[in-house]
Amino acid sequence: MVEAQLGAYHHPPQLMDDLEARARELGIDLSSIDLDAITLPAGEDFGIPSDDNEILQNEDPPEVETGFANTIVVDNLPVVPPEKFEKLGNVIRKIFSHAGAIKDGGLFMPVNTDTNVTYGYCFIEYNTPEEAQNAREIGNGRKLDKSHVLVVNIFDDFERYMKVPDEWTPAETKPYTPIENLQNWLTDEKARDQFVMRAGTCTEVYWNDARQLTSELIYQHQFWTDSFIEWSPLGTYLATVHKQGSQVWGGKDNFERLMCFAHPQVELIDFSPGERFLVTYSSRKPSNPRDTHKVILNIFDVRTGKLMRNFNGSAGKFTSAGNIVFSALAWPCFRWAGGKDDKYFAKIGKNIISVYETDTFSLVDKKSLKVENVVDFCWSPTDPLIALFVPESGGGNQPARVSLVQIPGKEELRQKNLFSVSDCRMYWSNNGEYLAVQVDRYTKTKKSTYAGFELFRIKERDIPIEVLELDNKNDKIMAFSWEPKGHRFAVIHGDGPKPDISFYSMQTANTSRVSKLTTLKSKEANALCWCPTGHFIIIAGLKGFSGKLEFYNVDELETMAIREHFTATDIKWDPSGRYVASVATAVHGMENGFQIWSFKGDPLYNLSKDHLYQVEVLSICNMFLELSMIVMCCNISPFISTEWYQQFIWRPKPPTLLTPEKEEEITKNLKKYSKKYEEEDRHTANKMTEQERTKRTQLEEEWASWVAKWKQLHEEERARRMELRDGEASDEEEEYESKEVEVEEVVGVTEEVVAYELDH
Repeated sequence: MVEAQLGAYHHPPQLMDDLEARARELGIDLSSIDLDAITLPAGEDFGIPSDDNEILQNEDPPEVETGFANTIVVDNLPVVPPEKFEKLGNVIRKIFSHAGAIKDGGLFMPVNTDTNVTYGYCFIEYNTPEEAQNAREIGNGRKLDKSHVLVVNIFDDFERYMKVPDEWTPAETKPYTPIENLQNWLTDEKARDQFVMRAGTCTEVYWNDARQLTSELIYQHQFWTDSFIEWSPLGTYLATVHKQGSQVWGGKDNFERLMCFAHPQVELIDFSPGERFLVTYSSRKPSNPRDTHKVILNIFDVRTGKLMRNFNGSAGKFTSAGNIVFSALAWPCFRWAGGKDDKYFAKIGKNIISVYETDTFSLVDKKSLKVENVVDFCWSPTDPLIALFVPESGGGNQPARVSLVQIPGKEELRQKNLFSVSDCRMYWSNNGEYLAVQVDRYTKTKKSTYAGFELFRIKERDIPIEVLELDNKNDKIMAFSWEPKGHRFAVIHGDGPKPDISFYSMQTANTSRVSKLTTLKSKEANALCWCPTGHFIIIAGLKGFSGKLEFYNVDELETMAIREHFTATDIKWDPSGRYVASVATAVHGMENGFQIWSFKGDPLYNLSKDHLYQVEVLSICNMFLELSMIVMCCNISPFISTEWYQQFIWRPKPPTLLTPEKEEEITKNLKKYSKKYEEEDRHTANKMTEQERTKRTQLEEEWASWVAKWKQLHEEERARRMELRDGEASDEEEEYESKEVEVEEVVGVTEEVVAYELDH
């Protein structure tokens, strides 16, 4: 009750002052209360407003589709006499039945009673609004013949069209207000990187000033988000998530609010790779327990805040089941094609992959890519190229396969059939040159499995494929990771608590064959963390392991350093690859914070932060479980595959503007460029030495001042001491007399002495 009374009293601008005043009124000792441990009941905020209430309240409330959302109007049909009614109806049914089952009597073509011919439009009623939306995508703009191009609208849209005024009035011209340069942070003279960290109720942004062995606080905000924070892929924006929607912030130091995206009860967000669009997600629990959750997905233009496309429906619409019993919605639901153009995105469904283009936000070629039993797909990081996986079917008569499909032509460039497959995972290299397919296969007895790799060389003619098996093919593969900007990859494999780590290269001298570089035996590791520039890797034992960190040089195949961060849960490289952070989040509940290291493993500095968040979204089966769960932070709905939202995040940097030729030139002349930075390093070291010397001098002066102060106080109290000692001056050494006094002590008595005394 006390916590509730304190929580109900608030004035955000001076929250702590008012809280302390209220506590005094109630006679409460705040030091005896753990404020961080206070949690409000689910759905209750005691009236505490978020800082974005005002601006979101000014937004137009989202429109809710009611009425005839499951009915479409098809216009621009041919005007036909009665003898052609049935033929035209059959054509219409053939086109629009692909979107879903048309209700009995759900196709209606009005007829002009005077002329006894159709009016040139019809109504089609489906069972769900989602089917009507699909029908609009399929039919709108479709050519029926040379003279008739169909125009399809949802029936409810006409109500909005009727509200358009007859007279056009020009939009109000608002004065242009220039915004701050959102790339200003890239011009830091010290070429430092930023990171954001959320601990407790506070979110903080820092410069990593590793030369000064410290971090510099840039911006701090209490209650900045209701759930989690996330940088955009190129580092331009910082996104926060609230009950009313999501917001993006940017600027040099003050992080001004740039745009709001209204989406009540939003739970997850995802940026497109080029930062043009933001996808927001929420779900609603159905009133009937037998129904599935309702999912709402919105796609916004980040710069204008305009809603570009809305998707909604049951969770099953956004999952792929195929021949698999359990089905889960993997986040992000929409996967974006590689590159900065943000031209295509796609989602998987039952037996289809729906690919959309962002020019019109409609299906490419007005239809989905049909792939029977498809269960997974992923885009190339650099090209509009899809890799998809189809498991075995027909009791093993139809083999599993991996296919490469080019978009927008939907041409299959390469296919590989796979047999006796139990599981399959696909890994693209970040330069788009290679695709590794990890295939787990059954043994002949089907009592166990073994793993291998199918390696696709995407940029080479006819896309050749190599098969790679481990030396011990029965080893379990624990982790796989490509080298960024390189041609090597690393694999953790083994069955015991100390697995092996093997390194491979796709570029063997004079051949185009994969080759093994080395194997490191018996390592306490479960994570591979490549430097963003390649060449170096950290082999780490995180979370349940001991926290051992091995800094390894892959060029020289040698260990540079072995360190330990006992409670580490994550490894985070900065974008430059010069520094790396080992982070201990609140998963362990103790010793939260981070340690900054150099790329070679030299410890630089650390910072402790209680309640450093790490948010986990759990994978829930939508056929059997109805459970919402989140770690430490917010409530996330079911049907989401496992995903960690880190709350220690380096600010990403956009790709370099230098050409490959210029980068090669700089690499060749690195010694010439490095002289400038070596001089800066010496200057910094000298400056730090001078600072240390100044600090020592200051400490000596403080000590001397302290001694002088107490000597003065001692002198001032001399008369009082003499008075207490009846006039004796006992402060000076010559006033004392020393005397030596010998003291004898009996240590023990021997048995002979005792016997002698008894006899006498």
